[in-house]
Amino acid sequence: MQKRPKDKNIVYGIRPVIEAINNDKEIEKVLLQKGAGGENFRELFHLVRERNIFFQYVPVERLNKYTGGNHQGVVCFMSSVVYQSIYDILPSLYETGKTPFLLALDKITDVRNMGAIARSAECFGVDAIIVPSKGSSQLNEDALKTSAGALHKIPVCRHDKFHEVLVYLKESGVELVACTEKADDIFYQHDYINPICVLMGNEFDGISAQYLSLCNKRVRIPMTGSLASLNVSVATGIMLFEVLRNRLKD
Repeated sequence: MQKRPKDKNIVYGIRPVIEAINNDKEIEKVLLQKGAGGENFRELFHLVRERNIFFQYVPVERLNKYTGGNHQGVVCFMSSVVYQSIYDILPSLYETGKTPFLLALDKITDVRNMGAIARSAECFGVDAIIVPSKGSSQLNEDALKTSAGALHKIPVCRHDKFHEVLVYLKESGVELVACTEKADDIFYQHDYINPICVLMGNEFDGISAQYLSLCNKRVRIPMTGSLASLNVSVATGIMLFEVLRNRLKD
């Protein structure tokens, strides 16, 4: 009897993964064994590429860590949430008379940070979270638990072309506000009553230069301690609270 993976969000084996893809399951990423081949493996690879699913080639030792069963050179990570599209959500926000309050996350890789951010976003009234398909953490059971269920309440939009999404938001009247230590202005020196998307980066690389160049505003959170930066979930919570405080004031 094959051992099953401990994580119920993992599917392994060529046919089970092909079936998951064909049944339109929400997939985070697929790990493929380096050097693997054969007709069935090529069929799977073609399907992964066709559906634009994020994949990585890895050594067989890494695949073996996830399951004791016969993975046949493939391990698939399923998402615990159903992704939505910002191209559907933003027009509906405008149509209902809401002032959009969005959050975009540039390569947040830690699962628990993602969960904590989602929890803050839901508490402070964010309408949707936007993440890139590549470089973001899995939205698995750990993320869901850390979010206290918020990931089932707030729309999460995952898009391949993150840059194009930000351009779309800007052209649709949404102000892009980057929270970065490279900014001169303090975060509470601005108002946030217009349609807004707060952009946050990870604590190692920050926000990518190509995304920073699109932003209408750059703000920073002042610090007096000796550490270089805040945890990204804490920084995000501070920014989101300021937006809410600003809007409640008006």
